[in-house]
Parts: sequence; C-alpha cells; structure tokens
Amino acid sequence: MAELNDLSLITQVAVFHNKRAFDQLVRKYQSPIRRFFLNQTLGDSQLSDDLAQETFIKAYVNITKFRGMSSFSTWLMRIAYNVHYDYVRSLHQTDDIDNSAAVRQSSSSGDSNLKMDVYAALALLKPDERTCVTLQLIDGYPIDQISKITGIPENTVKSHLKRGKDKMANYLKQNGYDR
Repeated sequence: MAELNDLSLITQVAVFHNKRAFDQLVRKYQSPIRRFFLNQTLGDSQLSDDLAQETFIKAYVNITKFRGMSSFSTWLMRIAYNVHYDYVRSLHQTDDIDNSAAVRQSSSSGDSNLKMDVYAALALLKPDERTCVTLQLIDGYPIDQISKITGIPENTVKSHLKRGKDKMANYLKQNGYDR
C-alpha cells in the first residue's frame, strides 16, 4: 500500500510537476536520508542537512527517470549514496586522513557517551564498510537492498559487513563496552 501511494505521488510529480506531492515524499523520507548522512559524516548535522537537500533536489530533477525497478526508497537511497560518494571524492582525501581527523574530533570533545563512541568506531571503517554497516544496522536494509543501493555485489556487501562489525566490536570492547 505504501509503495502504491509512493507511485501515485511520483506520477503526480513527474506528470503534473505537483510540488505538494513531492513535499509529501520529502516528509516521508527525510528522516532516513538525513540519518544515513549523519552516520556517513560521523554526526556532522549541517553537512548532513546539505547533502540531504542535494539528494532531494536531484530526486526532483530526475523523478521522470524512476522506472519502478526497485522501491522508491531504494532509488532515493541510491541517489543519497551517490551524493555522498561525490562529496567524499571531491575532498581528495585518503581514508587515513579522514579517519584520523574524525577520531581526533570525537575524542577531543570529551564526550564519552555511546553516540560519540559509535561515531568514533564508525570513523575507523573504510567508507564502503561504514555505508554497509549503517545501512544494515541502523537503517535496517537487507543485504540485497544494500547491494542495489551501493552497486556493490551481495557477497562483497557481506564481506564489508563482517569486517566493519568486527572492527567496531573490537573498538567498543577496547573502550569499555562488553557487548
């Protein structure tokens, strides 16, 4: 039923340029998209909002290209993934520089709550590992959907999940979390 409603709204936007219909789609999906970016940017809410806005602009401009081969949420998350990928690529930074800066930022805050520790653990992951882990553990996507969103083969997604979860578990154990 929800997918049928999405298709109705998408049709109204694509055919009639109905901005109110698009506003409904934005309201429905803005939280998951923003949460995705918060996890990818390790809690940078301003950057997350900017990337989310760019995602919805691209979705609006390209909505006539939606073919219904996957759910609208998967299509939209794929756009978000590409927006983030383009942003990271534009930085021209290596994983080592990104990760060490993020760990320094989270540890220098003096805030030892779980949220900051999780962001510090996420900072240790390679970008593809972080994406796969957050899409599964935080957003609840199954492996096949993660594969569609990222364009990464399912077995590679499984490998990223295993390595990412292991790295996070080790980091959290070393920092006083037993589970």
